[in-house]
Amino acid sequence: MNPLIQRFPNVDLPADAQIDPFVVLGKPPRGVADGDLALIIGAGCVIRSHTVIYAGSAIGAGLQTGHHVTIREANAIGAHVSIGTGSIVEHHVTIEDNVRLHSRVFVPEYSILEAGCWLGPGVTVTNARYPISRGAKERLAGAIIERGAIIGAGAVLLPGVRIGARALVGAGAVVTRDVPPGMVVIGNPAHIIKRIDEIEVYRDRD
Repeated sequence: MNPLIQRFPNVDLPADAQIDPFVVLGKPPRGVADGDLALIIGAGCVIRSHTVIYAGSAIGAGLQTGHHVTIREANAIGAHVSIGTGSIVEHHVTIEDNVRLHSRVFVPEYSILEAGCWLGPGVTVTNARYPISRGAKERLAGAIIERGAIIGAGAVLLPGVRIGARALVGAGAVVTRDVPPGMVVIGNPAHIIKRIDEIEVYRDRD
């Protein structure tokens, strides 16, 4: 292992891992001793410089990170997930197979990203409807982004919203309520303008 890579105890890395210098793997969360929680990363991973991945997560094959990515603890991350430069995945997040997060995406606690969904650059998912209010931490609720949904650049998803399967959220939209499957929404607050199947290039998309 490159001496410029910080690898804590109890990190399970595949033999074919490609790890850049200045990566931190298996960092224990606050209050947890080194090695008490495992970090498991599947085959074929490419982890670029200044990525920090905490202990306590299981990550499938084919993970790719950009530079300066943070992945916190207690996450379940599937296979062939790509997390772009400057993105942050907080703890207790579920990310299924073939999810793509572009650069500077923020995914907070208790979010669920189903298989094949796509989040464009600068997407912000939120989970606290009343930040720093009494009991705020007990009411956290991340977004649920269903299978194959597309979230355009710079969109903001409010706490607990559900983006239906194959829905399309336009760039810069602020989503304040659930989006039905297969619908296209734009604006602030986001509103439905059409079905995704009305856009020719998406008609045959699974």
